[in-house]
Amino acid sequence: MRNRNEIALWPVYFDSTKTRGEGRRVPKKLAKINPNLEMIEKALKSLRIPYRLVPNAAHPRRPWEKKGLVLVKRVKSKNQILKEVASKLEDSKSRFRTRKT
Repeated sequence: MRNRNEIALWPVYFDSTKTRGEGRRVPKKLAKINPNLEMIEKALKSLRIPYRLVPNAAHPRRPWEKKGLVLVKRVKSKNQILKEVASKLEDSKSRFRTRKT
């Protein structure tokens, strides 16, 4: 159960393949393709924001997809936290790319 001092962050909030009507909450240029809980967790760790994971939760608009949920301590406004987390999200593919020189 969620406390009043926690903010829910669903992976769909950061998914560039979704429209705003489908649940995306950040601008497309900050969104990533198919983000997962691990990506969000890594971003929150780097921002040093307290959180807890709920791995088998389903977003209310997509009850058949149980992608999980991250509950974040309310240290700033939800919009500020969303933008900060989105800017820290790392593309899963970018970790494996090598730089050409």
